[in-house]
Amino acid sequence: MNRLKYISHYPEHIQQQAQSLLDQNKLGALLQAKYPKVHTFQSNKALYEYAIAIKNSYMRKSSSLSKVEYSDKISALNALGLHSRISRVHGGKLKAKKEIRIDTRFKQMPLEFLRMIVVHELAHLKEMDHNKAFYQLCEYMEPNYHRYELDLRLYLTCLDYAD
Repeated sequence: MNRLKYISHYPEHIQQQAQSLLDQNKLGALLQAKYPKVHTFQSNKALYEYAIAIKNSYMRKSSSLSKVEYSDKISALNALGLHSRISRVHGGKLKAKKEIRIDTRFKQMPLEFLRMIVVHELAHLKEMDHNKAFYQLCEYMEPNYHRYELDLRLYLTCLDYAD
């Protein structure tokens, strides 16, 4: 099994540095010192309000969200969060709902990692693909987006390494 599966697509020098820190049992302590506190958005209601506040600050004119919630049915290797568009016929009209689900493990993670994944899923409201415009939108909402994404992947690696 690949012990660096969360960063396997990163450059070799980053993988080597991460492996070295893991081998020396220093990576976890380094991340703990950098991100010492777990966020306080523990309920689905609090998560929804947090996501809507970010959306309203940066994407006021984008589609509305009907639901934002934690889900234990998401595999962190394949996805850290999911966005879905659901269309239903209601009377004679077609109603579209947009929902975001965040992996339940984010309840126990630092705020920076939760913000990164919420920003990522919100960006999908405007850009479906992971293209240049998508990542520009992510960086607009969170200037440290790429730093947090790498650190989150290293954090997940630490969690797997500890098991």
